Amino acid sequence: MNEQTPSLLVVDDEPEIRRLVCEILEDEGYQVATAENAAEARALKNSSNPHLILLDIWMPDTDGITLLKEWVAEDSLLCPVIMMSGHGSVESAVEATKLGAYDFLEKPLSLAKLLLIVARALEASNLQRENAGLKQQLVADIEPVGKSATVARTKDQLKRLAQHDARVLFVGEAGVGKELYARYLHNNSVRREGPFVDVAVGSISPENAAVEFFGKESVGKIYPGLLARAHRGTLFLSEIAGMDQETQLRLLSALASSSFLRVGGSEAVRVDVRVLASTRIDLADEVRSGRFRHDLYYLLNEVTLEIQPLREHSEDIPGLLNFYVNYFVSHDKLAFRKFSMAAQNFLRNYSWRGNVRELKNLVQRLMILGVGEEIELEEVKLALGTVINDSAPSVSVPDFYNLQLKDARDQFEKAYLEYHFERSGGSVAKLSAAVGIERTHLYRKLHSLNIKL
Repeated sequence: MNEQTPSLLVVDDEPEIRRLVCEILEDEGYQVATAENAAEARALKNSSNPHLILLDIWMPDTDGITLLKEWVAEDSLLCPVIMMSGHGSVESAVEATKLGAYDFLEKPLSLAKLLLIVARALEASNLQRENAGLKQQLVADIEPVGKSATVARTKDQLKRLAQHDARVLFVGEAGVGKELYARYLHNNSVRREGPFVDVAVGSISPENAAVEFFGKESVGKIYPGLLARAHRGTLFLSEIAGMDQETQLRLLSALASSSFLRVGGSEAVRVDVRVLASTRIDLADEVRSGRFRHDLYYLLNEVTLEIQPLREHSEDIPGLLNFYVNYFVSHDKLAFRKFSMAAQNFLRNYSWRGNVRELKNLVQRLMILGVGEEIELEEVKLALGTVINDSAPSVSVPDFYNLQLKDARDQFEKAYLEYHFERSGGSVAKLSAAVGIERTHLYRKLHSLNIKL
């Protein structure tokens, strides 16, 4: 199917209606599939992923209202649905629009009105997708921050790599921003209009890996996996060394053939995906030790790009501090604070073992827990744990004290866990021991607080 040609699904139990509507729409250049009942409609919706559905209300097995409710419940990105109804079921059609149908057509159908509503529905759907994409880009289009030669050179390399589809392995210490640089590559490539799907490999348990990556088919329903969701876009595998051997083999096969079987499925699914990966440990050592497959290593490692630690471009630190202050003011509605010159100079010479992630988390902690517009040197040292401040506590209280309990708790937990995550060197196992939370529960907590692994 030409991806520029909208595909439509017509669902009606009357053969003449199906034939007439199909002919009219095909004459207008649309690609049309038809179904005579709900069972066929479910199967075709899952297999063809139409851009628009014309759905009759009365059908022999399941009525259109029930089917619409089912689709709305299971698919938050459901395509436009136009209901078709006889004169006696206009009230049901009105109910359907309240449930989420785009519009309804009365039978006998006005062909001119049919074409007008279909065109409007497709146009509205395209606009909605564009707006959703723009909202995503408010975060996704953030460029790596820094004016140093190090950052400029890396961005230039990525712009050149973006013109090709080579797989890139990002290497560097924890917290240097490997995902951000991967997003930058994606946003400068021909795939920029497609999805960017990032996955923390270490957070996927071996027993769930096949379903997570490849999806599954069950009782006529399709649940897409990561590869399918990244179709015509980019899949970013964060910290690839954490992948178990069986999943490595499955992924190798899928990438080599650009196809895979869903769990429970019998037909090969073909995908067009650019795969980027990252690691903070030496994968060559993992290959030599037998913990990582050499063939998958060479498949992912067509180009290696090293992201330098923050201490190698410390001239970017004042700009990063300013950037993240503004970021938390606009995104988390935190009160504005600025770093004193003494604090900035101290932080330029700090070791930054957690790199940019540590800097970002430090700024967040100081803005959540601190008071006053200026962030002084002693407050920074205290937050980093380098001094003990014996002065009397301030009568002021942190800004998060003014929030609802749940929001205040979330802000504190996020700052607390990110602090200990840095001190644990990015190891979830060490973090689990340090904070006393069982690892499975900890994974859910990190995910709910949007803490990147």
